[in-house]
Amino acid sequence: MAEHPEITYIGCARCGTQIAGLDGRYACSGCGWVNEWTEGHRPLPAAGRRRPQAAPRPQQP
Repeated sequence: MAEHPEITYIGCARCGTQIAGLDGRYACSGCGWVNEWTEGHRPLPAAGRRRPQAAPRPQQP
Protein backbone atom coordinates (compact mmCIF):
# COMPACT_ATOMS: atom_id res chain seq x y z
CA MET A 1 0.00 0.00 0.00
CA ALA A 2 1.32 3.45 -0.92
CA GLU A 3 2.09 5.84 1.89
CA HIS A 4 -0.18 8.89 2.02
CA PRO A 5 1.24 12.43 1.93
CA GLU A 6 1.59 14.20 5.27
CA ILE A 7 0.10 17.68 5.82
CA THR A 8 2.81 19.92 7.26
CA TYR A 9 2.73 23.53 8.53
CA ILE A 10 5.25 26.39 8.62
CA GLY A 11 5.37 30.16 8.77
CA CYS A 12 5.87 31.65 5.30
CA ALA A 13 9.51 32.58 4.71
CA ARG A 14 8.50 35.92 3.19
CA CYS A 15 5.46 37.24 5.12
CA GLY A 16 5.16 34.93 8.15
CA THR A 17 1.62 33.71 7.43
CA GLN A 18 0.93 30.20 8.77
CA ILE A 19 0.67 27.93 5.71
CA ALA A 20 0.04 24.22 5.16
CA GLY A 21 1.65 22.01 2.56
CA LEU A 22 2.08 18.40 1.55
CA ASP A 23 5.30 16.70 2.62
CA GLY A 24 7.18 19.98 3.10
CA ARG A 25 6.17 21.63 -0.17
CA TYR A 26 4.53 25.02 0.37
CA ALA A 27 2.91 27.91 -1.50
CA CYS A 28 1.69 31.04 0.31
CA SER A 29 -1.60 32.47 -0.91
CA GLY A 30 -0.89 35.73 0.93
CA CYS A 31 2.29 36.84 -0.82
CA GLY A 32 2.94 34.22 -3.51
CA TRP A 33 6.11 32.72 -1.98
CA VAL A 34 6.75 29.09 -3.03
CA ASN A 35 9.53 26.87 -1.73
CA GLU A 36 11.70 24.82 -4.10
CA TRP A 37 10.07 21.44 -4.84
CA THR A 38 13.33 19.65 -3.93
CA GLU A 39 12.95 20.86 -0.32
CA GLY A 40 10.11 18.37 0.27
CA HIS A 41 10.41 15.64 2.91
CA ARG A 42 10.44 12.78 0.39
CA PRO A 43 10.65 12.34 -3.40
CA LEU A 44 7.62 13.08 -5.53
CA PRO A 45 5.81 9.98 -6.83
CA ALA A 46 6.56 8.84 -10.35
CA ALA A 47 3.93 9.26 -13.03
CA GLY A 48 1.86 6.08 -13.06
CA ARG A 49 0.21 6.29 -16.44
CA ARG A 50 -0.54 8.76 -19.16
CA ARG A 51 -3.67 10.84 -19.01
CA PRO A 52 -6.20 10.21 -21.75
CA GLN A 53 -6.10 12.87 -24.43
CA ALA A 54 -9.06 15.18 -24.80
CA ALA A 55 -11.38 14.57 -27.72
CA PRO A 56 -10.59 16.79 -30.70
CA ARG A 57 -12.73 19.91 -31.00
CA PRO A 58 -15.10 20.03 -33.94
CA GLN A 59 -14.02 22.52 -36.58
CA GLN A 60 -16.29 25.48 -37.14
CA PRO A 61 -17.30 26.34 -40.74
